[in-house]
Amino acid sequence: MTGSAYVGEELDLFAAARSWKGYWSRRLAPVLRGDVLEVGAGVGANAPFLLGPRVRSLSSLEPDRGLAARLKARRGEGADPRWRVLCGTLASTREAPAFDAVLYLDVLEHIADDAGELRDAARRLRPGGVLAVLAPAHGWLFSPFDVAVGHHRRYTRATLAAVAPPGLVPVVSTYLDSAGVVLSLANRLVLRRRLPTARDIAFWDRRVVPLAAWIDPLAGRFFGRSVLGAWRAGPAGAAD
Repeated sequence: MTGSAYVGEELDLFAAARSWKGYWSRRLAPVLRGDVLEVGAGVGANAPFLLGPRVRSLSSLEPDRGLAARLKARRGEGADPRWRVLCGTLASTREAPAFDAVLYLDVLEHIADDAGELRDAARRLRPGGVLAVLAPAHGWLFSPFDVAVGHHRRYTRATLAAVAPPGLVPVVSTYLDSAGVVLSLANRLVLRRRLPTARDIAFWDRRVVPLAAWIDPLAGRFFGRSVLGAWRAGPAGAAD
């Protein structure tokens, strides 16, 4: 990751989307264990959903100093002792394998050199460690919202797999939130809003996400508003 100031304004809005965070974190939970690094942690809203029973520690890495300060303040308010906050980029962490999982949760789409970023992340993985990415899906849903929050792209399962580091084995590749596609498409074609309102987020999170959690498996997870991919490092880690 490069740069230090985050240009988006949506983090506090989406922090309240507890149903959504619960949905994707349940899909991710089977591959999370040990020492976990979340790159681009924002305001720390994901932390409670990542600290499962098999997680020994969670390091929230945030390059924006203002956001990192908010994270540290939140960390100081009686948070889980397994949680720590780091201000910096991936380049500021130890390159030697130090983590059992490295996560990019709605972050990779902000990074110009996404393939290079993931190669660097893979070098931080211990043998058997997992690299996971949650990102917005489908280029045809790219809207003024994506521009406003600094997205370079949206992904498909294929394009996300194409930037995965060599030497890692895919363990998760799926779309999530098929029902939410309708809302994103409406914004793309009609509303063209730069940011949703708090009321929009509440409706999506409370009404649409539970519906999607029911529809997605019935639809074969063929499409969705988001794509989730995860890859595991072999005994010798990722290839260079």
